[in-house]
Amino acid sequence: MPPSTGGRSTAQRLAGAATGADIAPESARSALLHVACLSASKLADALVEPKLVLAWLLTALGASAGAVGLLTPIREAGALAPQLLLAPRVAAAPRSTRVWALAAAGQGLCALAIAAAALAGASGWSGAVWAILAALAALSVFRALASLSFKDALARTVEKGARGAVGGAAASVGAALSIGFALALAVGWLPLEARVVAGAVAAAGGLWLLAGLGALAHVERPRPTNSDAPGLPALARALVEGAELRRFILVRALLTATALAPPYLVLLSGGGAASGLGDLGALMLASAAAAIVSGYVWGRLSDRSSRLTLAAAAALAALALGGAAWTGWTTGGLGGPIGAAGFLFAAQIAYEGVRGARKTHLTDMSDDDDRALNTALSNTAIGLVLLAAGGLAALAEIAGAGATLAAFAAACALAAPLALTLDEAQRTG
Repeated sequence: MPPSTGGRSTAQRLAGAATGADIAPESARSALLHVACLSASKLADALVEPKLVLAWLLTALGASAGAVGLLTPIREAGALAPQLLLAPRVAAAPRSTRVWALAAAGQGLCALAIAAAALAGASGWSGAVWAILAALAALSVFRALASLSFKDALARTVEKGARGAVGGAAASVGAALSIGFALALAVGWLPLEARVVAGAVAAAGGLWLLAGLGALAHVERPRPTNSDAPGLPALARALVEGAELRRFILVRALLTATALAPPYLVLLSGGGAASGLGDLGALMLASAAAAIVSGYVWGRLSDRSSRLTLAAAAALAALALGGAAWTGWTTGGLGGPIGAAGFLFAAQIAYEGVRGARKTHLTDMSDDDDRALNTALSNTAIGLVLLAAGGLAALAEIAGAGATLAAFAAACALAAPLALTLDEAQRTG
């Protein structure tokens, strides 16, 4: 491609405009592809969100509370638990971009299966609910494969210093598109019925298939052909010998509070009832808006110092969740839909910072040979933490949503100084 004015190619200028980073010529095309594919994947995630979209869909199909309650455990356990078994395969794959393409395509096919089952259920098929849960379980395994392969694919196609910006830009684009769907439901432009929601899930399947095709277009640095796939003993040794990895996992475990908190904000707001569709729309919009305004900024900050960004996001989360807990204790609520949306907005900004910074930190702290293994170890450990936290949900019913949010705020407050003990992963010299 001939250089444009100023000696920069068209791909470099477009990549720079999309990410705000000065990207080398060999990385510019891949950066643009990553932004496009990851944006499609993030929009698909929003359209198949178990805590909101699938929970509403199963309820509309007449599912029991127990079946609806299985959605999040299936999603989290399926996405995290298999990673120790999948990691050696991903680490030995010659090209991580092809593995990510397979993972995206698999998620797309599973989403289409969920949509088909939902449509059949709307027509009276009694097995629809369990078919949806089975398809979600399969989707979650492909999600585990995507989580393992994407960081390595990004590292092999985009240089250090621009990776966080790629993720941040995609997060903002995906959120901007998903907010349109939330707005259409909130104001009644789209009827809130099972067939419409099933159509959105089918659209998510198409987006994942497109993302998989796009991933195949990457030009990737090949892995050495003589690399062997390490087994479970090597994984265990990496955890025992990796002091930095252990510290990172501890910080990330404490910051799972940012992912677990939103349902308790909904409960404390009084908007958790199925009839509170107006409140639900406001919360969906607040969540999407937080990703739009903060995803890119957090990504750029992570490229400068992911450990400082983790600390800052943890401190913000402690303030937001602590403020929500105090407001709930003193007033019995969060100030109505607007107040609840405000607290969720702040909490989700912190969550976006945690998510972006921890991904960038893990990517940049790891060498090519151990990146997939470190990802698997970290994700599997966090999967166990999330399962344990899910088992404590019964205690939250006794203590109350306010006390639970206070505990989450304390965890985030502890994570902030611990994040400062991590090594500077962006060090280039």
